[in-house]
Amino acid sequence: MKRALITGITGQDGSYLAELLLSKGYEVHGLTRSSSPLNSTAPISNKCDTETNNKAILHYVDLADAFNLTELLENIRPDEIYNLAAQSHVRVSFDAPEYTADVTGIGTLRILEAVRKAGLLHHARFYQASSSEM
Repeated sequence: MKRALITGITGQDGSYLAELLLSKGYEVHGLTRSSSPLNSTAPISNKCDTETNNKAILHYVDLADAFNLTELLENIRPDEIYNLAAQSHVRVSFDAPEYTADVTGIGTLRILEAVRKAGLLHHARFYQASSSEM
């Protein structure tokens, strides 16, 4: 069984991707942060494969937390990583540009470094969705 990690799984695109991968028989892990007041798991909460009743497994790790990100990758060893996480709220990006750069830009670097530290360079495929806020 293929294993995928989706950052930003609680967003619109992340929840649709999770639904697709679950329907193809993947074990799906999702990264979400618990500190966001705008955070909601509602889009993903009902996403499951009706044949196997397999649901996505959520992990609460922030992209600013390199240590726990690396530990998570070491534990789940995904075959595919989809980085859909970003601070994409336009108003917040102007109000907090340094935070936006840290999460949206440097967060990607942290994921890639976690892939390297977890020994997944030749194992996992990486997809960067990006954001217009970069």
